[in-house]
Formats: sequence, C-alpha cells, structure tokens
Amino acid sequence: MIDEELREGILALWADVSNAGGAVGFVPPVVPEDIRPDLDRSLAAVADGSRRLIVGRDEEGRVAATAFLAYNEHRLMTHWLWIYTVMVHPRYQRRGYGRTLMAAVERAARGFPGIEAIRLTCRGGTGADAFYSSCGYKEVGRVPAAIRVAPGDDRDDVIMLRTL
Repeated sequence: MIDEELREGILALWADVSNAGGAVGFVPPVVPEDIRPDLDRSLAAVADGSRRLIVGRDEEGRVAATAFLAYNEHRLMTHWLWIYTVMVHPRYQRRGYGRTLMAAVERAARGFPGIEAIRLTCRGGTGADAFYSSCGYKEVGRVPAAIRVAPGDDRDDVIMLRTL
C-alpha cells in the first residue's frame, strides 16, 4: 500500500538523488515540489497496475532505494519490461544497496508471466552503464547526444537489456 509516509519518502529520495547529480530525470537544483508531478504519475501507474514499485529501506526503515517496473504497452513487445527511475540514496551508494535493488527488480520481473527480459535506459557519462553491466545488463544501443543536461552538455542515451 502506498501511504503518505512512503510517498514522501520516495519524494525526498528523488530530490536527494537529483541534487546529488543522479540521472533520474532532473538537473539540480530541485525541490520536492518540482518532482511531485512525476511521482504522482508514477504512483498512479502503480495504482492502476501498469507499473510495480520496488522499495528498499535502510536500517531505520527510511526509503533508501526504489525502482519502477512497467509493462511494455506495444503489442509486439510484451515479452519484456521497462525499468524506470532506479534510485539509491547518495549515502548508501557503493554499499551494496544498488545491487540488492537490482536483484529485487530481477526477482520481481521473473514473477511476471511471459517476461523474458528487462530493458532500461541510462544517461551516458555517469558510470551508470558500467554499474548495470556489472548487474548482467548488456548495452544494446546508444543514441548520441540525446539528453541535453545543459547548453553544451549533451549526453548519450544508453539502452541496456537484461535477459532473464
């Protein structure tokens, strides 16, 4: 169940990750209210069953990591899932939370009938592609300069796939 504590925990996580330079759809500086519309859309998709939320918590029970799994809506591509907005709080990065989150994503994906793979995109130049590679994802495409972080700072959109 998505209660107010969880909603606010994800919102705070998303703001902290964004402000630490995380590639999760925003460029710092942001405040939670900048992110709330995107979170509301994602949680509405969870409520209607088109997305699944994976949440990791720290020792105190605070939201420390999240990812969204989504069905592919194209009728010829329903055998794989999308993963969106993978986040680990900056204080927990390089401490195993990311690997634990990605393992939970894989377990959840295996629970969807007929799913053969997970697909994600990540922003080039962040090191995220190396992390995902270490979790079993393979780069299957790259769109050069597709993401404009700032004028003169264009990044590749890296497409990665994990077969199950």
